[in-house]
Amino acid sequence: MTPLTIYVIDNSSISKKNQQHNVRVEGLRVNALKMFDLEGRRALITGSGQGIGFELARGLASAGADVILNDIDTERLANAADKLRSEGATVHPLGFDVTDPEKVTAAVDGFEAETSPIDILVNNAGMQFRAPLEEFPIDRFDFMMRLNLNSAFYGGQAVARHMIPRQQGKIVNICSVQTALARPSIAPYTASKGAVANLTKGMATDWAKYGLQINGLAPGYFKTELTSALVADEEFTAWLSARTPAGRWGEVSELVGACVFLSSAASSFVNGHVLYVDGGITCSV
Repeated sequence: MTPLTIYVIDNSSISKKNQQHNVRVEGLRVNALKMFDLEGRRALITGSGQGIGFELARGLASAGADVILNDIDTERLANAADKLRSEGATVHPLGFDVTDPEKVTAAVDGFEAETSPIDILVNNAGMQFRAPLEEFPIDRFDFMMRLNLNSAFYGGQAVARHMIPRQQGKIVNICSVQTALARPSIAPYTASKGAVANLTKGMATDWAKYGLQINGLAPGYFKTELTSALVADEEFTAWLSARTPAGRWGEVSELVGACVFLSSAASSFVNGHVLYVDGGITCSV
């Protein structure tokens, strides 16, 4: 494949940055595909024993990264690790509770000390619970905030403390179409994902000066184990197909390209952005 030619006024500064992010630069010629290569990188994906997290881990592995799988369910974690290893991935299972800040810090610090640096963090762990807002259980609200929001802060802070001295690192916070939109019976979920988007902006504002890129990835409606009941609901699927310009549910593999982009040198000047992968549902009324 012929490398893409990029013309710049002064390539001395971008050459330094591209070297930092492992992009091969030959004068003014940059191999565009190399910018997406994750060979030699280590990516921690929380909540990656199943669903979107597992598929993102698989995608990052296919781009060359060693993947660090996380799940609180040890059996599910082991099964996920075995499956990816059977596909040729280098996998490190790392089971810890993402809602416990001490356990998060201990797991990240321990991996950094005993195994290797963590170059990429994907804050994917999360949950959904539906109930009328006036009847929404307080304990469910509190737990949802700890899992959907607090865990992103705990994980981001733990890895950033190691990334900052290295002057590079990638954090991808999984948001949602509910970052921008609301639906009946899920107001707390909407609040949590809106907060994750603003946390993403705050992380970028504080840490971009240290060479970190922190962005959000906001999936629309995708077919997963957790959405199987909605997929089977003919009325809901008909509504979704009519509401979404693409006219269908998303396949989880369609999130991979965006995640690889945000995890790679290709996004070296993208910071604090929330990338919606939703078939157009957030751009239409």
